[in-house]
Amino acid sequence: MKPTLLVLAAGMGSRYGSLKQIDPVGPSGETIIDYSIYDAIRAGFGKVVFIIRKSFEQDFKDIFISKLQPHIPVEYVFQEIDKVPAGSVVSPERTKPWGTAHAILMAKDVINEPFAVINGDDFYGSGAFQTMADYLNSLTTEQQTQYSLVGYQVGNTMSEHGTVSRGVCLADENEFLKSVTERTNIQYKNGGIAYTDSDGAFVFLKPDTLVSMNFWGFTPDYFMQTEPMFSDFVKANSDSLKAEFYIPTAIDNLINSSQAKVKVLKSNARWFGVTYKEDKPIVIEKLAQLIKTGIYPAQLWK
Repeated sequence: MKPTLLVLAAGMGSRYGSLKQIDPVGPSGETIIDYSIYDAIRAGFGKVVFIIRKSFEQDFKDIFISKLQPHIPVEYVFQEIDKVPAGSVVSPERTKPWGTAHAILMAKDVINEPFAVINGDDFYGSGAFQTMADYLNSLTTEQQTQYSLVGYQVGNTMSEHGTVSRGVCLADENEFLKSVTERTNIQYKNGGIAYTDSDGAFVFLKPDTLVSMNFWGFTPDYFMQTEPMFSDFVKANSDSLKAEFYIPTAIDNLINSSQAKVKVLKSNARWFGVTYKEDKPIVIEKLAQLIKTGIYPAQLWK
């Protein structure tokens, strides 16, 4: 059974200023999502599932469904604020979605095979998709609680135009994840790379520090494991307008309770994405270089 690609595309792109998931960056109008799906197809993925918001369903259908369906089966599900466990109480003033781990749960009824999770606005590189596909295909029935993560070097994931947030990974000697800690306001500082700690002080990271770019590999077991966590999270944060249930939060809980293991699949690829509007010309230029060297055709979906 071929693995599925789950694309997190419900974010509204507040820092970027528009729906960056559908912003064209390729010479024939391709989006970053197009390149990710193209790479996934080449790596052997068998289906794509989008997680979107109901408010831009038509935009997604117009841009993606018709052009992708001749190449790979496509489905989509919605992440909305009111999609919480029965009996949950949510503040009527809340407008923010419940986070990335909640988003994944929205796909539990349409995914029955091992699957990878990616952000819709990140370019990961073709090698990362092949590495993940190979790993997911290698899992046995006894390894359904053995997940995976593509780890990138933080120095290969920076933006020249502002701060970024990254999950800093700590792995054991067997390359299984011990923890992933979300660090915010990571930036170039005094010739190095640093984040701001809770006291406002800069803490420097080595350029080869492994970080998560939200490229995860799971089995359907993940849904069963995290659903009760989310229920508890909503109960604890029913009055909050901004609290989010993140994938690293769920993963840390699973690792610490010995309910799952996460293999870190290292990548030397250079990530790029459109965190800020100023990033877009750089993305366009980098894709043009990849097309020139023959990595991608000038028109992905002929």
